[in-house]
Amino acid sequence: MTTTNAAADRADTTGPSHSDEFEQDAEWSTGDMQLDDRSALRRVAGLSTELTDVTEVEYRQLRLERVVLVGVWTSGSAEEAESSMTELAALAETAGSEVLEGLVQRRDRPDASTYIGSGKAKELREVVIATGADTVVCDGELTPAQLTALEKIVKVKVIDRTALILDIFAQHASSREGKAQVALAQMEYMLPRLRGWGESMSRQAGGRAGSNGGVGLRGPGETKIETDRRRIRERMAKLRREIRGMKQARDTKRERRLQGNVPSIAIVGYTNAGKSSLLNSLTGSGVLVQNALFATLDPTTRKATLEDGRECVLTDTVGFVRHLPTQLVEAFRSTLEEVTDADLLLHVVDGSDPLPIGQIEAVREVIVSVVREQNAAAPEELIVVNKIDAADPVTLTQLRGLLPGAVFVSAKTSEGIEELRTRLGELVRPPEVSVSVLLPYDRGDLVSRIHADGRISSTSHESGGTRIDATVPTALASILTRYAHSA
Repeated sequence: MTTTNAAADRADTTGPSHSDEFEQDAEWSTGDMQLDDRSALRRVAGLSTELTDVTEVEYRQLRLERVVLVGVWTSGSAEEAESSMTELAALAETAGSEVLEGLVQRRDRPDASTYIGSGKAKELREVVIATGADTVVCDGELTPAQLTALEKIVKVKVIDRTALILDIFAQHASSREGKAQVALAQMEYMLPRLRGWGESMSRQAGGRAGSNGGVGLRGPGETKIETDRRRIRERMAKLRREIRGMKQARDTKRERRLQGNVPSIAIVGYTNAGKSSLLNSLTGSGVLVQNALFATLDPTTRKATLEDGRECVLTDTVGFVRHLPTQLVEAFRSTLEEVTDADLLLHVVDGSDPLPIGQIEAVREVIVSVVREQNAAAPEELIVVNKIDAADPVTLTQLRGLLPGAVFVSAKTSEGIEELRTRLGELVRPPEVSVSVLLPYDRGDLVSRIHADGRISSTSHESGGTRIDATVPTALASILTRYAHSA
């Protein structure tokens, strides 16, 4: 009896009550719960059961543990080369690995056979042995021949930048559409890189080999690797059909927003520039915010109120990166179409990054390709330099001179947010028409719409109805044409 009471006392003094747990859960936003769920699964080092045969690396799930980075510096300044390697290290850490060493080689162009040359590949093998690494990550997209040759020399798993980004996307995709898009991109990348060894190259016997396969099944049969390629193509075709079906649902929602005459703002920018944080600051929502590359992949749409009281919708899109894999651009084509239908592009730039202008160029390159693909006109762009609380004052001064129309904010401290709201109200103002109407008293719905969407100059109540002089959007003006009133 005494032991039971003591245990109950300990539980009362040390553990939170159920009501406290419920109160804490009620305070959590959707982003907090997603971040807690993402942090619940951690990789444990030293428990790898990787096969010693590196030729079967494509048939295993990509798992990164202790990695060595290697890059080829072909052009640009040393600062740009170091920035690229720093970004590669951040990508590797986001994927769940531990970066041990980073090597950069100065060459006119990557070696056609081993990416870094046979001599440097042997030196890389010595670094791998000295550090105990089990993976080499290359800062570029390797051809299948380069991948095979480099693995044979370093004798550990070798992946390139594209495979690393695809692995991060696969970890962070949460919606059905996002998972399908990432799976399609992974299969497009994997298809030309399938390699056969041992049983993978054996042929399945046809009817001539002793089985009664019958007509159409006689002959040498197909190898297992050919069977794998055929299954991958079938799976890719099925995923494309599913994505097209999901695109129709997305287009329907987008058309409804456009018909509602609500201004649409697309938030674009480099990964980890603070797009989700800015969305939370402008809308008061609680979407996922994490200091990691490609933390959010699925587009999120939230409603906001401008300074003049009008409503608008902001859509947070997937982040971009230098040398974004073409497979991802193609797979996320339907998601990126949000950019072409927007009234304004809110281009978020990380002010604390060493090379912010390079971020702007990388993002604009992808946007231009998407706009050209859709044969549409590029929306107006407003550059927002974020993270000014952590940026170098000298860098900010240079950016103010290079980007005269930009708005400088800090989503963390809310500095400059009010100025941004004012600029948004000025830029997303829809085409308006001045009207003078006499509305019957039974058309209170139109009076409410004028108050909500327009700016009223004067109003009076007469015997025939309510007379209103106002400036309203073009779409609403066409509805009010039949009630036009002249002095």
